[in-house]
Amino acid sequence: MNAPTVPYDAQRLSELAQLLIDNVRELARAGWTPATSSNFSHRLDDRHAAITVSGKDKGRLVEADIMVVDFDGKAVGRPLRPSAETLLHTQLYARFPEVNCVLHTHSPVQTIASRLYGGDGHVRLEGYELLKALHGNATHETAVDLKVFANTQDMDVLAAQVEAELDKGPMWGYLIDGHGLYAWGRDMAEARRHLEAFEFLLHCELELRRLRAAV
Repeated sequence: MNAPTVPYDAQRLSELAQLLIDNVRELARAGWTPATSSNFSHRLDDRHAAITVSGKDKGRLVEADIMVVDFDGKAVGRPLRPSAETLLHTQLYARFPEVNCVLHTHSPVQTIASRLYGGDGHVRLEGYELLKALHGNATHETAVDLKVFANTQDMDVLAAQVEAELDKGPMWGYLIDGHGLYAWGRDMAEARRHLEAFEFLLHCELELRRLRAAV
């Protein structure tokens, strides 16, 4: 019996699945994906993305745990359940042809920062050398406001809020209050760089806040 026809390149999906699995395992070992949390994706083509299925331990993913969705967030090819937050991935692919990878993690640093700065609506990151890790920044003599969105179960509402913020100018990540961090890039390496840069910068801000309070 012939395999069912699918509207995407199955070989490309297999390659992206392994790329996602390898990178996500590293992030899981760092403690950034507790209790089956987090979700990760990569553009498959101009209509589809490969994304982790819902409810799986991200440190133990296998190829079958990477599914395909269209840019409306609907499953394609196999009747699997994607993350409830799939729309937050696909809106980036639909809007930005240059974005090819989206990573969402729940490290303690990211989650704590999201709670502390949720009332402000952003975390100001200013004067750090590592700001140059963010694509388009060539100097530490700048400031980046990492947006913090209120958490909601209504992904259409959250996606609309993110879309409005994207209209204001370039951004490579955001926090969700009590939740975690989204970061993206033109490929996996750049998405990882942005994710790790935001993690480091948030850690610095939390430590500075703690030290100032102790004075």
